[in-house]
Parts: sequence; C-alpha cells; structure tokens
Amino acid sequence: MDAASAFHLMSTRSVVMKIVGLEEHYVTEDVIDAWRRLDARWRDPSMPVSIDEPLVRNLLWLGEQRIAVMDDAGIDTQVLSLTTPGVWDLDAADGIALQTACNDRLADAVAAHPERLQGFATLAAQAPQAAADELRRAVEDLGFHGALIFSRVRDRSIDAAEFWPIFEAAEALGAPLYLHPQAPPAAVRQSYYGGFDDAVNAALSTHGVGWHYDAGLQLLRLVVAGVFDRFPGLQVILGHWGEMIAFYLDRIDRLTPIAGLQRPVSEYVRTNVYLTPGGVFSQRYLRWALEVVGPERIMFAADYPFVPTDGGVARQFLTDADLGEGDRAAIASGNWERLTAGIRR
Repeated sequence: MDAASAFHLMSTRSVVMKIVGLEEHYVTEDVIDAWRRLDARWRDPSMPVSIDEPLVRNLLWLGEQRIAVMDDAGIDTQVLSLTTPGVWDLDAADGIALQTACNDRLADAVAAHPERLQGFATLAAQAPQAAADELRRAVEDLGFHGALIFSRVRDRSIDAAEFWPIFEAAEALGAPLYLHPQAPPAAVRQSYYGGFDDAVNAALSTHGVGWHYDAGLQLLRLVVAGVFDRFPGLQVILGHWGEMIAFYLDRIDRLTPIAGLQRPVSEYVRTNVYLTPGGVFSQRYLRWALEVVGPERIMFAADYPFVPTDGGVARQFLTDADLGEGDRAAIASGNWERLTAGIRR
C-alpha cells in the first residue's frame, strides 16, 4: 500500500473512531536553554539539554512533521503539553516568563492546525498565584483545555497549601489537570534507585519505575492533604494506567480513617481521577482499569514522542480491545470531549 492509500485508509477509520491523545509532548529551544543553565542540584536526570538529540527534534516539531507522525499512529488530535519537568525547577522569574512564552507559542501551533492540535497550559507553580492567573488566561483566552502539572516545585510538594490557588482556579474553570511523572528527588534516587551503573540508575529512577511511583504517591498526597475535599469538582488525569495506585486501591483504602478523609480513597479515584494508558498499550492493564474505574473514567494517551507509535499502533490498540463500540468511542475521544465541554470559559 502506498503512502497516499495508507493515509486515505487511516482517514476513513478516523471517521469511525476519532482518537485524541492526551499525553503528547513538546519543548521549545528557550526552555532547553533554561534547563541547561540550571544549578546541577535542580537538574532533572531526564531533562534533555541538546537540540541535536533525535528525541528533542521530535519534541520541537509543532507543524507538519508532527501531523505526519500522528497520521502514521492513527491519532486524530494531540493535546500538547510541555515535557517533563516543565518550568517547575526554574527560578520564579524564569518560570513566569517561560509559562507565558510557551503558552503563546503553543496557541499559535493550535491555531495553525485547529482540528489536529489542542493544548494543556504550562504553569510556573513556583509562583502559585501567577500560575493560577495564567491557567485562567490559557483556558479563557487561548482556548486550552487545562494544564499539565508535576509532583514538586524543586523540593516542595504541590499538596502544600501554598499551591492550592492552582487547584482552586482549575475547579472554578472546570478544567482538568494532568498529573505527569517527574523524577524523584535526588536523595530518593540515590537511596532507592542507585547502586548500579549510571544507565541503570537513571532508568530505575525514571521510566523503569521511579516516575510512576512518584506521580501515584503525589495523587495520594493530594487526597490525604484534603485537596479534593476542599475542591470536590477538581478533575485530575493520571497516565500509565494510574501510576501504580489503580492496582493497589483495596490496600490503599486503609488510609481513609487514619487520614480522617470524608470518603474512601478509592472513591476519590473513581470520581476525581481519569486514567490513560500513557503509551502503555496493554490489554491486560486496560481490563484492570475498566474493572477499577469503569469505561467512563478512561481516556487515551500515546506519550509522544517517548513511545513508538509507527504503523498505527495507537489505533490498533483500541481496535483490538475487547470493548463495545460505545465504550471504545468513549475511551478514544468521547470522554475527553464530554469533559472539555464542561469547561467554563
């Protein structure tokens, strides 16, 4: 099959099942420059610092090259977000300047491809009120659909009350926050994931397992801190099938009386959290997620460009899933469209 025929076939399938990917990343050269200037103690080990790396070139694409990759994957729309660790490790002044620049740059890309690209805002959480104001601007003026957030601002966890203006703004807007993995703190990396060669240490502390424990633990910290009791309408999205916690909720519920929560932890997950595969195309994990949270709480994500999607892998995952057509369509894009239709702009 030639390229034109393959594209036509993919486009025809898209009419039947529209797919929206929510954990799809980009970067700008200005952000990479800022990362490169960081003091060593604040540098994330997964942080790319050279625009010559193939992965970084893919992150920089915001035009036709990205659209071509999406066509090959079978993804109709990407919701773009600044890749980890965002601007959260920067000084406040740099973070504030870059959150505005990144969101304006992304808005231009979305305007050039409005049917194919959407946006999650970049926020400088080290200045919580400025971040909340920027979230409002990004949603109300730029048309974005929420924001991507991380676990910590340097060594400060986002469940601390100083960061709650961001959650307050998100709830008021009805805009979701995608809680994305971030490398664990240096002391945790050394204690839990160190002791091997540099490549193994880095893999253990990030994509091997460290990222996912970190993000899942942060969701639990938000619950225990009372964030969802204070902002009951807040909606958070977790990738990688729930960053570990979806597989352990029966045990985690034991925290409920100890933390004095208003509801069982599992109930917060089923009412305030959405799950995506985050590029983990596992039918087994999908079945478990369906059992734990139900099809109305699952959405799609391919984790571009960190997970290969050549040859329509993303679309094939949903096509092969043992789902009724209604649930398949809901997971592919319907749940996302329902969620974003409720955003107050």
